[in-house]
Amino acid sequence: MLDDHTTAAPSPTGWPTAYPEGYAVVDVETTGLARDDRIISAAVYRLDAHGEVEDHWYTTVNPERDPGPVWIHGLTSDVLEGAPLFADIAEEFSARLADRVLVAHNAVFDWQMIAREYARAKREAPVRQRLCTIALSKELGLPLPNHKLESLAAHFGVVQQRAHHALDDARVLAEAFRPSLHAAAARSVRLPLHECRPLTEWTDLAVPRQQGGYGGYRPTSWRPSRKRPACPYPNPGRYEEGKRLKQGMRVAFSGDTSVERDLLEDRATEAGLHVATSISRLTSLLVTNDPDSGTSKVVKARQYGTPVVDEAAFGQLLRDVEPASEG
Repeated sequence: MLDDHTTAAPSPTGWPTAYPEGYAVVDVETTGLARDDRIISAAVYRLDAHGEVEDHWYTTVNPERDPGPVWIHGLTSDVLEGAPLFADIAEEFSARLADRVLVAHNAVFDWQMIAREYARAKREAPVRQRLCTIALSKELGLPLPNHKLESLAAHFGVVQQRAHHALDDARVLAEAFRPSLHAAAARSVRLPLHECRPLTEWTDLAVPRQQGGYGGYRPTSWRPSRKRPACPYPNPGRYEEGKRLKQGMRVAFSGDTSVERDLLEDRATEAGLHVATSISRLTSLLVTNDPDSGTSKVVKARQYGTPVVDEAAFGQLLRDVEPASEG
């Protein structure tokens, strides 16, 4: 991610020179939230460098399985039966995404769903960067009660017509993104852009309907480009304020982060830290941007006296991690 504390240099016209030349505002509806769920509809609003709408596109997608929570997205099996497969719309989707920054609300989710569908189709999405409007609203300090799309829309006076319909959600987001982009430009704020890494493996296994499957292919294995290895160093104990992190320390994460959680954990692992999924008396440090959130990890950290730092401070600490003691 770009440095939160630096600014983007403005051009003679007042628009930051480092800003992207175009955006693809995306929304996908899915059969669920798990890694083996499928996209059932997708919409893209293409915007120019200043956030003005160029065109829009929408399609339903046959997920080759149960459509999931119909009461949310309204797309039944009957509606989706005649829809194209993702492989059939992948080329058109690619044309809409190419050479643009993917913009979405909770962009990690939309990107991961899209990347998995492309991997199933043995293709690669032409996306190199994404921008999450939740992260952007935090950068701008917008006074929102929560991070829901409806709250962002209400802040900018954008009217939702069909919540959880991909085309309308994409329209709403495009209309809310434009003033956000202009506010960022006016203050020369660096946009929270993140790298998009495509999937490198996808394994499908046929599951007959009579055995509880969907009568087609059900994904059974999803893996990123590399596995996270176990920490080879012993735990040296708790982090002490003002001192360096030391290889082997157990670090846990809680709550929303500006940098994708997987990427943060990868960086910690590469630095020689042990990434823990829960808090115990052995945890060296908890990283959270909201120490008053009341999550189970924050509560346990308070009980155990576990040191807590925010994401920015952790990023600084990662730059100079002390080597593990020899012998």
